[in-house]
Amino acid sequence: MLRYSVVLPIYNEAGNLRPLFSEIEAVMARIGAPWELVCVDDGSTDNSLALIRDYAARFPQVHYLHFKQNTGQSAALAAGFQTARGEYIITLDSDRQNDPADIPQLLTYLEQYDMVTGWRVERNDNLIKRFSSWFANGVRNYFSQETIKDTGCGLKIMRATYLKRIKMFKGMHRFLPTLMKLEGARVIEVPVSHRPRIAGVTKYGTWERAFGGLRDLLAVRWMKDRFIRYEIGESNASDR
Repeated sequence: MLRYSVVLPIYNEAGNLRPLFSEIEAVMARIGAPWELVCVDDGSTDNSLALIRDYAARFPQVHYLHFKQNTGQSAALAAGFQTARGEYIITLDSDRQNDPADIPQLLTYLEQYDMVTGWRVERNDNLIKRFSSWFANGVRNYFSQETIKDTGCGLKIMRATYLKRIKMFKGMHRFLPTLMKLEGARVIEVPVSHRPRIAGVTKYGTWERAFGGLRDLLAVRWMKDRFIRYEIGESNASDR
């Protein structure tokens, strides 16, 4: 079994892919463990798919999926999670604002935790985008009874055995720390760097960030309240 699977959701990021692929490859080579890269093209209309195909043809550890139409980040991540073969799954955004150089730092927490999620303390975004993210995180934490400061950070490392048990729905990628905790995972949030966007455009508007997940919040809160937990004190089932 591979140690790490890097899952990369991609939608119209042709201007970022070549340098991002090089950065990921350099970091994973330094780590030195068996790994793979799973690229999920979410119905891109630019040159992203051609660049992914070319990279996969040159490197056997690179695999890709291409959606026939744009379906959304949760769907892209869900497909990547099910395709990944690694013991741990690493995610990051394809806009290069997450820095792959932070991955080794996050790996140091895996002895004690099952999920390490990034916290972009110094945001390289405009004021409106920073405010909308701050507001959305606050609303999510209030309704979901969470303490995660930055649910929108794409840089995460998760133990696959917990992650693959989660049923993904649209918008659920914003609640992965909470969903992992429901499965029994130990979760920690760690400060990471955040780089300015050099190429491409953001895929989410201010109001979508702030209010788009309110319906999802109610679903997550219901899941937390109704989640089934039990411990077996005695059984003879193993004798059958």
